[in-house]
Amino acid sequence: MSTVPKRFEILLVAEHVEDRGGASVTDSAVRSAVVEVTGRRGETGYPIYEGHGIRADIDPETRTVEAILVDGRELDYGLTALVRLIDRP
Repeated sequence: MSTVPKRFEILLVAEHVEDRGGASVTDSAVRSAVVEVTGRRGETGYPIYEGHGIRADIDPETRTVEAILVDGRELDYGLTALVRLIDRP
């Protein structure tokens, strides 16, 4: 991929939820944020995205969160970060 997406939505979802009662992943997220590419790369080598208290290194090809900080701290155990593409380049 020669260019990186401008924005992603990050959804923080509890891993232990077995039945969402028909709710979508978006509706059952404990927190969500739209993050924008900063133009810098993180220690992982992937682009850094920031917004609303979340900073994440995201692999734009696989949409995998390689590193994440929430309000300056590591992600709590039991939470998973999911990514949804907002804007294509």
